[in-house]
Amino acid sequence: MVMQFLKKAGLGVMLAMISLAAHAEYTWNFPMPATPMAADTLHVHNKFMVIVMIIFLVVLGIMIYSIVNHRKSKGHEAASFSGPSTKSQVVWTLVPFAILLYIDFVLMGIPAYHSIVMMEDTKTNADMVVKVTGSQWRWQYEYMDGEAQGVKFVSNLITPQDQIDNKAEKGKDYLLEVDNHLVLPVGKKVRVLLTSTDVIHNWWVPAFGSARDAIPGFLRETWVRVDVPGTYRGQCKELCGKGHGFMPVVVDAVSAEEYTKWIADQKTKLAAASAGADKVWTKEELVAHGKEVYVKNCAVCHQAEGQGLPPTFPALHGSKIATGPIFDAEGKLVKDGHLDRVFNGKGVMPAWKGVLNDTDIASVITFERNGLGNAVGDVLQPAQVKALR
Repeated sequence: MVMQFLKKAGLGVMLAMISLAAHAEYTWNFPMPATPMAADTLHVHNKFMVIVMIIFLVVLGIMIYSIVNHRKSKGHEAASFSGPSTKSQVVWTLVPFAILLYIDFVLMGIPAYHSIVMMEDTKTNADMVVKVTGSQWRWQYEYMDGEAQGVKFVSNLITPQDQIDNKAEKGKDYLLEVDNHLVLPVGKKVRVLLTSTDVIHNWWVPAFGSARDAIPGFLRETWVRVDVPGTYRGQCKELCGKGHGFMPVVVDAVSAEEYTKWIADQKTKLAAASAGADKVWTKEELVAHGKEVYVKNCAVCHQAEGQGLPPTFPALHGSKIATGPIFDAEGKLVKDGHLDRVFNGKGVMPAWKGVLNDTDIASVITFERNGLGNAVGDVLQPAQVKALR
């Protein structure tokens, strides 16, 4: 029996050690805090763990002492009494109650209250505001005030599909790299407004010490002040659909000088995109650019070849919408036509008019109508999209 137990125990230990190799990262504590909120959360957590451990050891010690010193083999005899003492019952109830009450309200309650107040104080001394919008399965960032006001972009996962399909070696930041990083200045308190266009998402960066749900139809708040420069990664931690594991968050905390330079670069790109709406594009230019837009924003639902994932995400290949008219005979937008659907969305499909610029929308529609097995042959110009704004 002993040998069988040892064999099973050894096998269990061996399997446990093998399973550790499956962890991409294995740590015993929180990530290194990068914000005051994260540092406070870590402090409260560690304090609570010490208190809980002391209570555990005291209770365990009393149990072990009682078991060892009051066992029958030592000649200890069970007490004989006709009924418990009311006085002793009251004492042995009130004393532990008073001790736990002090621990809960003084040693644990006050620090927890302080942390909650800190988390909810989003407006005091806020230096800037950033709006974060979750959409299956990407994040949109919009700078609402200050020198960055008007800067807006979408952040998409860029992990190669071959890595996801186990056809290529996984990179260092597998499923945690995006095309456009959120950039924040070091030492500035940033008020973060959160919402969603479809389902509940959660904007979460572990090193920031906060996570807040983004709920459709609501505007919720949190805040960050990154004190340590660097790149910080997180992800949506709500179960937001089949692409849940493909919705990362990447934040670059940079110096004030780097932040100002980045803003200037972003505004230059936005100006170039706006100017592109007034240009007449060739079909080839629109299809080439539209393919890039499709891969970044549409392929996750409608798939790389446009085959879709029916019934939730319909196929674009041979679709009545993708091959049907965009405008009617009078030049008016066809209700539920191709441009109307991309522009305004429907059901689980978001309204892309607030996310993509005129050139992106015109080019992706042109690509979908002349690619993915479709051959409509027409062209949608960015100026036509701009006219509907």
